[in-house]
Amino acid sequence: MKQIEKFIYTIRGQRVMLDSDLAELYGVELKVLLQSVRRNLERFPEDFLFECDSGELKDLRSQFVTANPSTSWNVKRRTMPFLFTEPGVAMLSSVLNSTQAIQVNISIIRTFIKLRSFVSMDRSTSHKVDELEKKTNKLFKIVFERMDSYEEAVTPKLQPHRKKIGLK
Repeated sequence: MKQIEKFIYTIRGQRVMLDSDLAELYGVELKVLLQSVRRNLERFPEDFLFECDSGELKDLRSQFVTANPSTSWNVKRRTMPFLFTEPGVAMLSSVLNSTQAIQVNISIIRTFIKLRSFVSMDRSTSHKVDELEKKTNKLFKIVFERMDSYEEAVTPKLQPHRKKIGLK
């Protein structure tokens, strides 16, 4: 799973995988994977698969810790890489009908689910912290108001006509 996580990137606000990374994971040549996808384009609507543009390619490169010249996305290609979303990866396993493709696909889908649960857990924790902060602010406000009222009750009132003590 750790190996699969490093192949998932965020582009257009979606978690995606590169065609070349998927070809490597499925154990097929990139051109075989692309040929299978092009033959079955009706299975891949825009929310399953989209072609990367040059700006997104720069964003994609910035998500790599180091640029590895040996990776297939970095080799000169005639076309921009395809990016597969989670449902696109699921659909890809029906196009590539092999035992390895099915097993790899199961691992990829489990990784997507794990990442989604981390995001929802982070949102939940953030929401709880915000609620706790609001409650704490209300409590502190009440405490300070009561302290102010006690301070007024406890401090002695000075009498204005009191005779001063001391040498003249």
